[in-house]
Amino acid sequence: MTTDEHVAAPDGLPCRTDVEIVLLLASPRHRYEGRPADGALPADPSVPELRDRVEVRAGLGIVGDRYFAARAHVHASVTVVGIEGLEHVARSVGAPVDPAATRRNVVLRGADVEALRGAPFALDSGDGVVRFRGYRPANPCAWMDHEVAPGAFRGMRGRAGVRCDPESDGVLVVGPATLWTAHPVPLG
Repeated sequence: MTTDEHVAAPDGLPCRTDVEIVLLLASPRHRYEGRPADGALPADPSVPELRDRVEVRAGLGIVGDRYFAARAHVHASVTVVGIEGLEHVARSVGAPVDPAATRRNVVLRGADVEALRGAPFALDSGDGVVRFRGYRPANPCAWMDHEVAPGAFRGMRGRAGVRCDPESDGVLVVGPATLWTAHPVPLG
């Protein structure tokens, strides 16, 4: 990714924030089904869920993810969460929080992801700009107490990320990235 401050901003998104894509998750199946006490379904060992790179398709989501082209998840096919919020949860519950256990697709460091609700934004991790529109909060569920840490369900309220709809095709890669927004976004 370029660190050139003179890179042209995407149309309508003049505010630049340097961020890091900490984690990318594309899971081909739901693993949190049924009752949390029964435990999560196992991952398919032939298809890695954690990726160094994901392909995003406009209006469809992340290629290979369980929500890709799922009608029930219109405007919610990609979930973005801030690592700082998860670190806050870890401190409040007194236990480590594995970001992958939250099942969010994109984990960012360096910006208040919750501020992206209802707003257009874009990420560029070096392979071009991928545009999104943030919609509703990615509310935590009871699974968080079982799979993340006791108390995580309550602790993640207001920090569980934002459900998004991709508005352009592109690629996201783990590592340094640029977040483009219409208005300044607080640091994470």
